Amino acid sequence: MFINKTIDGKNNLCGKIIAQKRLSLKLSQNQLAKLLQLNGLDIDKNAIQRIEAEKRFVTDIELVVLMKVLNFNISDLAN
Repeated sequence: MFINKTIDGKNNLCGKIIAQKRLSLKLSQNQLAKLLQLNGLDIDKNAIQRIEAEKRFVTDIELVVLMKVLNFNISDLAN
């Protein structure tokens, strides 16, 4: 059986980086959600909170918009 979680039970690897990028831009989770919505991603503050807590999966479509809005690239996730 295949499990889509890390060994320690996380649902994504990008949540902490997204939180760091958001905070460096001095954005609240609600402000980030609004920016993402303006860029075509239907997401709310609660989803941002769950992503940052690594409790929600992130699709590639969501990740592309997050990278655009928060100005980071895929290589930043390798750190």
